[in-house]
Amino acid sequence: MSCYNASNIVGYALEDIEEFSDDRQKGWCVHCGASITASSTNWDHVPTKGLLDRPLPPHVPQVEVCSSCNNGFSLDEEYFVTFLSCVFSGSTDPASQISPKVQRALERNPALRARLAAAHKTYTTVGGAAKSVWQPELERIRRIVLKNARGHGFYEFGEPMLEEPDFIAVMPLQSLNDEQRIDFENVAMDVWPEVGSRMMTRFITGQDMQGGWVVVQDAVYRYAVFQEGTLTVRSVIREYLATEVRWD
Repeated sequence: MSCYNASNIVGYALEDIEEFSDDRQKGWCVHCGASITASSTNWDHVPTKGLLDRPLPPHVPQVEVCSSCNNGFSLDEEYFVTFLSCVFSGSTDPASQISPKVQRALERNPALRARLAAAHKTYTTVGGAAKSVWQPELERIRRIVLKNARGHGFYEFGEPMLEEPDFIAVMPLQSLNDEQRIDFENVAMDVWPEVGSRMMTRFITGQDMQGGWVVVQDAVYRYAVFQEGTLTVRSVIREYLATEVRWD
């Protein structure tokens, strides 16, 4: 069984891997299906770069998408990044945030801060302990998870997954029991990737791979793409938030 262990990664940096997948798959925006050659386009970081620490690692995966889609994700990306920061700090106070970008977002956007504050609930247990929970706007979170999953699938396999996924899940890793955690971490590939794809290069050489996971930034972001059904994409953010998107 292949299992990921963040403690095994020291001084890790992504490599720049060429790919030679079918060019006929590269003509459309992976989000809306618009023609790349007929559209204004941008290079979109996958994962969303706001989820990573500065300085960014070299060779963060990027995919070419239409500008309309790229711009359309901005508000939800800001929400996602800011929400996670508030969860980790336990507060919506700008001064409590580690990221200067998140601090500025909370300072300039009182409406966003109010929405996040409303998502924070506190309660007292029977034993008298103070507890808090955060209730995200899940559709916004899922939208960015799906955006990144489509990007990961296209970058690694050359597969534009334009259809809606059959399954999408977002949950804290700690919410999984031992059996579920083992199953989630096991991303061994039973089906070989297409020849010429980046994932085939990784499969053969082991570049950027740790236990079947592509490590973008140590203990910050990792993802796995494999063919179970049509395509499955998993990610783990700061060893806290687990995601899975699957096309059957």
